[in-house]
Amino acid sequence: MDKKVIVLILDDEPIVGKRLKPAVERMGCEVEVFEDPREALQRIDEKTFDIVVTDIRMDEIDGIEVLERVKKKSPRTKVIMITGYAMMALAREAMEKGAYDFIAKPFTPEELRKAIAKAAEALGTPLQNSVTQ
Repeated sequence: MDKKVIVLILDDEPIVGKRLKPAVERMGCEVEVFEDPREALQRIDEKTFDIVVTDIRMDEIDGIEVLERVKKKSPRTKVIMITGYAMMALAREAMEKGAYDFIAKPFTPEELRKAIAKAAEALGTPLQNSVTQ
């Protein structure tokens, strides 16, 4: 039996998780969605995720802090940063701190699916239901 890729999606806008969860589940991934970064970090402390998709700009705790906590707990986890603020300085900081990829909003579920498929492949767990054309 193939191992399912476990994905956590964190965005403080509820519509983002609602739109992305079914698209990522169709890839054969196990998906958990969070709007509150504190709840997401608590879950990250409890469970190891293969891929974490996080918004970079959130109140209280930002995506850079989430990235740092994820990489400290699980250096193998691929972190994909998403943001409505496509600023090069933030992208550079995220990549320097170990982010795997960076996607600017607005993006389509298909764009995220491609980034997740690429990250899963880099982990050695290619997804069967991914569209990577």
